[in-house]
Amino acid sequence: MALFRGLTVLNRVSPNKCFIPARLIGIGTNPLYQSQPPQARFFPSSEGVMLLPGTYKNKVAFITGGGTGLGKAMTTTLSSLGAECMIASRNLDVLKKTADEISQQTGNKVHAVQCNVRDPASVEAAVNQLVNDVGLPDVVINNAAGNFISPSEKLSPNAWRTITDIVLNGTAYVTLDIGKRLIKAEKGAAFLAITTIYAESGSGFVVPSAAAKAGVEKLCTSLAAEWGRYGMRFNVIQPGPIKTKGAFSRLDPTGMFEQNMLENIAVGRLGTPEEIANLAAYLCSDYASWVSGAIIRMDGGEYVSIAGEFNGLKKVTPEQWAIMEAMIRSTKGS
Repeated sequence: MALFRGLTVLNRVSPNKCFIPARLIGIGTNPLYQSQPPQARFFPSSEGVMLLPGTYKNKVAFITGGGTGLGKAMTTTLSSLGAECMIASRNLDVLKKTADEISQQTGNKVHAVQCNVRDPASVEAAVNQLVNDVGLPDVVINNAAGNFISPSEKLSPNAWRTITDIVLNGTAYVTLDIGKRLIKAEKGAAFLAITTIYAESGSGFVVPSAAAKAGVEKLCTSLAAEWGRYGMRFNVIQPGPIKTKGAFSRLDPTGMFEQNMLENIAVGRLGTPEEIANLAAYLCSDYASWVSGAIIRMDGGEYVSIAGEFNGLKKVTPEQWAIMEAMIRSTKGS
């Protein structure tokens, strides 16, 4: 089930053994359309870049996890707005391919640096290369992540450590290394972290990720308070379900949960990487210079749909409401 390469059509059997007919999965980075709830037609995604051309002219951006998915989308948007970007991850071949692709598309140079965010020495080496090649950054986006679904009783210490090292420790290593250099140079910057809506609520079956992402949010809000005096801003985006190949291959490998996700999203569709990229570009821009310590949920109304105890009543038909109302009236005074 490839999202970013061509068109895929699937037939599948739902968990209750009902046949679900073939449907469109996606072309390019477009989300689902054929199997969406009807209200999705009111909320089409806008794929264009939101900010003015040149918004990031003469600015440097450093993006971890920048080779694929949301990282690639955010890098593309920042580069198209004039930023000189450096993307980092463990897979240098993927990074170089992405950097060349974006550079050709936007006309602005994108650099690639190999970095394992779990290793402080690797982070230090990558930041050294960043500083040597393009200078200290104006924008830092902590997007590197790892996650998988598993019953918590099956988690090994290594599984726990792998996710928390990437998500929480990796974000801390990058932020502290760059932040200390910025303080010494008396230079400000905008930091952004990508977490998830369950960093706030918690979630079973992704416990290492939930704990680590919650820690990232507290890291950002704490440093927003402490390092504002040094010219640094810290904000967080909590995306809802965004269909990217990497995330869905680990979190919904069979596709069986996808329809349930759509039913829980108030606007009736998945988000797109470009929508997250536009919000990220705004939050890291000078237009948002008064925004710091913010945690912004962008999920199509999924969180509030799940949270409301009586939200399931939207499935009640008018005929069923009439029966229920009659039953309620008959209980008055009892």
